[in-house]
Amino acid sequence: MATTRRNFINTLTKGAAAASIVPMVGNAFELAAESSVTPVISETAATFEPIAKDHYRPPFNIGLGGVALGNGFKETTDIEALDAMEAAWKAGIRYFDTSPWYGLGQSERRMGNFLHGQDKKDYVISTKVGRLMYPDANFQHKLWKGRLNFNYKYDYTAGGTRKSVEDSLLRLGIPALDIVFIHDLSPDNEDFKGKWLDYFKIAQDGAMKELTKMRDEGLIKAWGLGVNTIEPALKTLEVADPDIFLSATQYSLVKHKDDLNTLFPACEKRGVSIVVGAPLAAGLLAGQDRYLYGGEKPADIMAKYEKMKRVAAAHKVDLRTAALQFTVAPKVVSATVPGARNAKQVMENAVSMKATIPADFWAELKKEKLIETNAPV
Repeated sequence: MATTRRNFINTLTKGAAAASIVPMVGNAFELAAESSVTPVISETAATFEPIAKDHYRPPFNIGLGGVALGNGFKETTDIEALDAMEAAWKAGIRYFDTSPWYGLGQSERRMGNFLHGQDKKDYVISTKVGRLMYPDANFQHKLWKGRLNFNYKYDYTAGGTRKSVEDSLLRLGIPALDIVFIHDLSPDNEDFKGKWLDYFKIAQDGAMKELTKMRDEGLIKAWGLGVNTIEPALKTLEVADPDIFLSATQYSLVKHKDDLNTLFPACEKRGVSIVVGAPLAAGLLAGQDRYLYGGEKPADIMAKYEKMKRVAAAHKVDLRTAALQFTVAPKVVSATVPGARNAKQVMENAVSMKATIPADFWAELKKEKLIETNAPV
């Protein structure tokens, strides 16, 4: 193991020296295509052939998502975060998902504050690559509250990917990662100004190949994309050999058609599994007055939600519980990762996974066309 880590660090050092990594200065929203990270034309996509293999799946069907621990939507104290982690552990939760992006490093630091004292073989952790952090005491972002102290630059190159993984390990204070997701490589990323395919090309020639190499070296168990749309995941299946996708905001009780009918079948053909992100629609299905991350509350979604609340009340079903169980019903789903800000929310989610929901509740949702008729329940 010591030799493996030395090879990792040596490779990281050589890669950083050789690769054109995005400079840690300048406008946080510069296109990578305008910096030293430019798309490289390659013929690999035309000749890519998937290799039949067993892809890693996390062995736990519920995890803890790290957005709230990174001060998503409002500030979370260090004590609340530690209490949430301790409650998750006591409840038997052993899968933790985080990212450098969540609070510009805060989520990783807070998760690591608890996990560094645990035996690594006892839990699974996933984090993400694509953004590198650099110190900036005055930077603020509309999603992350409180004092951040860091800014970010996009870097989907091979060298940037290795550096991001090493940075995450340092923030977490743990010896290894299990799953690495390439983060927000998606058409809905406003920073890309519509040019997400330029970034995708960089990742195809950089991050995807590097993560495949790291998996083959035994440094990680699996890699994939963590995105809010399905197009990038489908495209990755065409050009690379991913193991698992974090599909966020696309498979919930109030929105699931595209994942169910398009992404899931494509993944099943390749033996690739799904981690469901934002299973509670970023709070809506837990009773919060918000939907996802953009601040909008679409009329059709809210109307569906109100009807679902009435059906749930009639069947004496907790809608949050139903929402969580719904997301782990498909065979292709390996885990769902609801976020939690404190111990109470963690315990509620854990209890929900053990509750019994009457079949009549699901039948009525399908009869009223509130969920797809082919959706597993």
